[in-house]
Amino acid sequence: MRVYIGPYKNWIGPYQISDKIPFISEDKRHEIGAWLAKTWVNNVCEWFYSKKERNIKIRIDKYDTWNMDNTLALIILPMLKQLKSTKHGSPLVDDEDVPEHMRHGGDDDNWVHYKWEWVLNEMIWAFEQELDDSWEDKFVHGTPVYDWNKWEDDDGVPYQRVQMTQTNPDYWVDREGIKEYNDRINNGFRLFGKYYRGLWD
Repeated sequence: MRVYIGPYKNWIGPYQISDKIPFISEDKRHEIGAWLAKTWVNNVCEWFYSKKERNIKIRIDKYDTWNMDNTLALIILPMLKQLKSTKHGSPLVDDEDVPEHMRHGGDDDNWVHYKWEWVLNEMIWAFEQELDDSWEDKFVHGTPVYDWNKWEDDDGVPYQRVQMTQTNPDYWVDREGIKEYNDRINNGFRLFGKYYRGLWD
């Protein structure tokens, strides 16, 4: 994969031009910008803007889709972390998507940001687990021991195979813990999908 995405097109219009005029007050700059906006200058600015294109170059290799969920996580995770550290606003989050103690805070700005911060953290955590191939190990205790037993086929020829019966009493797998962990991962991905259009700075 090769990805290059340049910055968004920037608009330079009458007001931006007037802002560059030195030694005059802000009110005077605004007055000049308003006047320029009614002249041919505005048309020229719009023409130049229409000719600009955002530089986007993307090449996808075949191996990028062998494990596409993992490939995308490599890109999404650092973007989510950057968004969290640089965001200037927050979308509204439904009460049903946050723990009970975080619900019913109304539309107070601090409460809105508080809920969105929690949702972002859950997204980030889910994608971190996606990139961690060993997370299930924490739910496995002890070492499994399997016995080799002799068996005979239909012709009476002996052969060996693994007897898939656990014989080590110290080995066990916390399957309920794995389920809860997976449920949290899946919820993080669900939140990512639900609030995808809220991923803006």
